[in-house]
Amino acid sequence: MRKVIFLDRDGVINFEPGDYTYQVEKFTIVDGLLEALKTLQSKGCQFIIITNQGGISKGIYNHADVDSVHQYMIKKMNEAGITILDIYYCPHHDVNEKCICRKPDSLMLEKAIARYGVDKSSALFIGDSPRDMDAAQKAGIKGLEIVKNDNLNNYINQIGY
Repeated sequence: MRKVIFLDRDGVINFEPGDYTYQVEKFTIVDGLLEALKTLQSKGCQFIIITNQGGISKGIYNHADVDSVHQYMIKKMNEAGITILDIYYCPHHDVNEKCICRKPDSLMLEKAIARYGVDKSSALFIGDSPRDMDAAQKAGIKGLEIVKNDNLNNYINQIGY
């Protein structure tokens, strides 16, 4: 069984400016994130990213834009010695359609848990909104809500690994 930390993207991994982040040149990793993930990885944690990307449904950007941002993000993580196990994203938005993958629902988490043999008793979802915590609860894992765009090192003691 794997010890996995699920991470929300916007506001946890990258700076959330208040609108959609879908261009590589506007993707800025939150201060302290890489150091915090290296610390957690050294304690045996693996990482899966869980993110809503409703701008696709709204026609603001497309899957290729998300893929470009994710490739850039993975490159930066790899350069820092951090491995991301996988990324799950929901392209839907409830203004246009209903789905069960968009947080606060838990389908993305449930798929990752099943696919990767995640130990739910040690899993944690770090997010910056109540919808992230709702998704964690629905999936039967712990959640840790942090302040949007805050340094993850401020929460290392609460993570407890």
